[in-house]
Amino acid sequence: MSADLHTLGVAAAARALADKTVSSVELTQAFLARAEAHAALGAFLHLDRDGALAAAQAADAARAAGQAGVLTGVPLAHKDIFVTADAPTTAGSKMLAGYQSPFDATVVARLKAAGTVSLGKLNCDEFAMGSANENSAYSPVQNPWDRTRVPGGSSGGSAAAVAARLVPAATGTDTGGSIRQPASFSGLTGIKPTYGVCSRYGMIAFASSLDQAGPMARSAEDCALLLSAMSGFDERDSTSAQRPPQDFHAQMLAPREGASAAKPLQGLRIGLPKEFFPAALAADVDGAVRAALAQLEALGATLVEVSLPRTELSIPVYYIIAPAEASSNLSRFDGVKFGHRAANYTDLLDMYKKTRAEGFGPEVKRRIMIGTYVLSHGYYDAYYLQAQKLRRMIADDFQRCFQQCDVIAGPVAPTVAWQIGAQGDDPLQAYLADIFTLPASLAGLPGMSVPAGFGAHGMPVGLQLIGNYFQEGTLLQAAHALQQVTDHHLRSPEGF
Repeated sequence: MSADLHTLGVAAAARALADKTVSSVELTQAFLARAEAHAALGAFLHLDRDGALAAAQAADAARAAGQAGVLTGVPLAHKDIFVTADAPTTAGSKMLAGYQSPFDATVVARLKAAGTVSLGKLNCDEFAMGSANENSAYSPVQNPWDRTRVPGGSSGGSAAAVAARLVPAATGTDTGGSIRQPASFSGLTGIKPTYGVCSRYGMIAFASSLDQAGPMARSAEDCALLLSAMSGFDERDSTSAQRPPQDFHAQMLAPREGASAAKPLQGLRIGLPKEFFPAALAADVDGAVRAALAQLEALGATLVEVSLPRTELSIPVYYIIAPAEASSNLSRFDGVKFGHRAANYTDLLDMYKKTRAEGFGPEVKRRIMIGTYVLSHGYYDAYYLQAQKLRRMIADDFQRCFQQCDVIAGPVAPTVAWQIGAQGDDPLQAYLADIFTLPASLAGLPGMSVPAGFGAHGMPVGLQLIGNYFQEGTLLQAAHALQQVTDHHLRSPEGF
């Protein structure tokens, strides 16, 4: 079995550990070896060999003492947007090169308390700003399915690491689609829970009213196990939802009323917004998504047409609100207390200017400038305030849809992953590619990407499922049912 350890997902690894057919040290060594062998992918920014092996030894000891939980000894890795006390945190930026946090982010701490073994920190777009992982200050990440293509972003390192079987699962963050889109591009399952389900404490802020953490793994079952451990109320996060702990794995497996083994989704109404299937949608994406929907229908679900009329407005709304919040959040990176500081300056103002000019990359500077502009005197009412009003209307559109359906479905992105560098000179094209993920983010709704098949050039295509507030269990249930009759999530890139 040792030669096949890298094929184990979270649930399979947990079962193997429980059965004592493998140890956490053996698992950890296997994945560390793969991460080192495939370093050229650019997925890892920091590989913590010594720390991982020490944690694996502790996990094996806990299991021997009868003190193991479901996830004890399971390896994973964290997006480098979560601060960690035992590994550097850069947020993919030169601004934080060499930064070492004195504490763990709540998500990291909870997964550590659950017994997971962290292999290290994963590459991402700088401060989570991007859709391709080309905005990292350190290196772009390659998509394992085609190393000339992007893995998606901003959680591209997480996506590439899981897709290449360098790690069974990874944490990610989703502000406007940064879990769902890379999951789609890389053939993974990824879920962004309802805003407030996972604590933002210790997650380096991009846009505070949008940022949300979530798991990226191979299957819905893997994601359910991880989300159960990493979620929950945190008094240190003022936006944390005050809800009791949730067992998403149990919710996923709970039988639906009136359902059967052949029709596990009987009674589930799936809404198809006509705006999510425009004429411009790539034919290969449209075909894979519709095939997945037909399979859900065969499992007992009912497909109904709905409308989200303000879908197109989500792009200007998001790219006003998110940069506005970023311009405020990133003002703390000034070279005074932590992070990069310019070497030569004449006074405090000169130090601020040079530090920020040197430390931030082009996309981060672009969004800070946009955000500062829309918040400035004379423009706040015309841009930021209007965007907030439209955001409320977008959320209301979803609530009208949920009167007709239980889940909303459609594509995650208009196309499969594009070539590295293809959109480097036109950031607007990358912004437009977020059209299907932004609405749920603006409304604070849970959404996930589920492997739906393959499109042009053999690249993965994801099916997006969106639920009403705190309906993660329903999304996971639908995704799990689909994955019982398909094998898209089990396929690996050639050579991995």
